[in-house]
Amino acid sequence: MQIRFAVPADPAYPARVAAALAAARLRRFGYIGAALAAIGVIGWIASQASARFASLWTALIVAGVLSMLYAPWVRWRARRRSGGYAVEGGYDIDDRNIMMRSGSESGGIAWDGVTRVTETPDFWIVYVGRMPATVIPRWLMSAEDAGTLRAFMAERHLLGDR
Repeated sequence: MQIRFAVPADPAYPARVAAALAAARLRRFGYIGAALAAIGVIGWIASQASARFASLWTALIVAGVLSMLYAPWVRWRARRRSGGYAVEGGYDIDDRNIMMRSGSESGGIAWDGVTRVTETPDFWIVYVGRMPATVIPRWLMSAEDAGTLRAFMAERHLLGDR
């Protein structure tokens, strides 16, 4: 397998990458926030008869809402801050490595270190351990290359259920 494609110097591209990586890292804050808010609402409704612990339940509701708003806030900041990082780059993907070039910098990830790959509408998010390490933009690849890479990842049991 040998896949090469270029990444244009599009100001929107770094923002999309930052948003995809932030979403992958921060998804749990939404779940925790929803659980805290639900517990807070249930406790607040139950405490209305006696008015005991009302401030505790209110604090749980507020903490839950803030936790749910944390991830969108981080994604917004990542998009806003990364817009100035647009440089031409590219990917060179083979059976051993994912090599990325961005401006004068380059780096790579060995497939042996990849633990899983999840899909979003625009990217494959590549994980090393529990952390998302990089993204592979699917829309910049040809359909044949995307199919080849998908088959390679499926063969190695890297594609996650998402």
